[in-house]
Amino acid sequence: MATQPTTNRGTWNSKLGFILAAAGSAVGLGNIWKFPFEVADGGGGAFVVIYLVCCFVLCFPVLVTEIAIGRKTQKNAVGAFTALGHKNWRFIGWLGILSGVLILSFYNVVAGWAFGYFIELLQGHFDIGGRFGEFISDWSTITLYSIIFMILTAFIISSGVSSGIERASKILMPSLLFMILGLAAYSLTLDNAMKGIEFYLVPDFSKVTLETVYNALGQAFFSLSLGMGALITYGSYLSKKDNIITSAALITLTDVGIAIIAGLLMFPLVAYLNNGDFSNIEGGPGLIFTVLPGVFESLSSPYGIIVGAGFFLLLSFAALTSTVSLLEVPVSYIIDEFHVKRKKAVIIMSTIIYLIGIPSLLSNGSSAFFTEFVTYIGSVSPVSFMDLVEHLSSDTFLPLGGMMIVVFAAYVWKKENLSQELANGNPNFIGSLNEKFIHFGIQYLSPTILGIIFLLTVANRFFGYNPFE
Repeated sequence: MATQPTTNRGTWNSKLGFILAAAGSAVGLGNIWKFPFEVADGGGGAFVVIYLVCCFVLCFPVLVTEIAIGRKTQKNAVGAFTALGHKNWRFIGWLGILSGVLILSFYNVVAGWAFGYFIELLQGHFDIGGRFGEFISDWSTITLYSIIFMILTAFIISSGVSSGIERASKILMPSLLFMILGLAAYSLTLDNAMKGIEFYLVPDFSKVTLETVYNALGQAFFSLSLGMGALITYGSYLSKKDNIITSAALITLTDVGIAIIAGLLMFPLVAYLNNGDFSNIEGGPGLIFTVLPGVFESLSSPYGIIVGAGFFLLLSFAALTSTVSLLEVPVSYIIDEFHVKRKKAVIIMSTIIYLIGIPSLLSNGSSAFFTEFVTYIGSVSPVSFMDLVEHLSSDTFLPLGGMMIVVFAAYVWKKENLSQELANGNPNFIGSLNEKFIHFGIQYLSPTILGIIFLLTVANRFFGYNPFE
């Protein structure tokens, strides 16, 4: 029987608090600058359908399993496997913590960019878009903004589970939703807005390829924060009375919903900028940081400042909901395994992670060594230290970790024990169609697909092999 959580660890005060915190972990910068353009490149509405299938068919069993392992053991991502009696499988937790630490080390830098842009546009400095390269290579400025962001993240975590993470999530998530809905509503009033919506959502099945499905799978897995120990950690604070299946469904719906709404914000802005022409538009950081400030400047005053600053405040909020969960994973480990007080654990881990992130901070022009850090096999162009860390952690370690989690649950911990845990708060689960679906997912579907994603990603990223050409 799992031990009850100590006061030092904390618990959620409500089911809503857990759902908002876990959904906040899932919602991040990628929902706003990556997902909409994955949709457009993948055939509009056709990609959305594929993405939804990936989230609810492939990723949902992984999501449920991570939460269940955390709640059963009420331990951190590493200690959970020991508590289940399988100490040799702790490497899955270690991989998750390593992934989260590495992701946070560079994610905090990008969050610093977004926060810095909020400050700049609040002052009406719309020319910042033309100075993006200069801005991110100014190590002293980015250091200041990224430190502010890390301190804010650390402050929330140090306040505890209910008083810190849950309270912040109850403020940040509704605020984020309010801002994105407000900005989307305004963007729909712009010239050529409907051309943007048409490009975004009208299905174009001619664009759907195996690569489209691969991209949808990768986007779904990363956007739900799977494989990094965050949901095991958040699940460890969850009450036995809560229904994990319904909670996981609400988390998934929230993440997907905000990602789709982000497209309703982004594409009218891009259509307004380019008079409805999408032939030469690419998504990602380039669009967000170099192009959009000019769009905001073209809006009549004071709407340019309000919408522009509001947009980058939205990005900052989205980043903060993710950095909080990323920091909580190693902090929870230190608290459980070394019996360190929360505030001390936060200071230790936030300092270590920030130091690990310094090469990423310097790899955008500040240092030639870190900017052109390594050249992969089969490639002619070097990648930066920041890109290397991202490729290793989010692109490679996460699908590997997710695959190992479901393999562990199905064949080591056993699916019957998983069902017993999921029956807590859901007495009709055992024998239901939901149980059969979860069992099929963790035994066959999820490990097979995630294994394929892992192998294809390694071959593509590090050895220059593109299976889709």
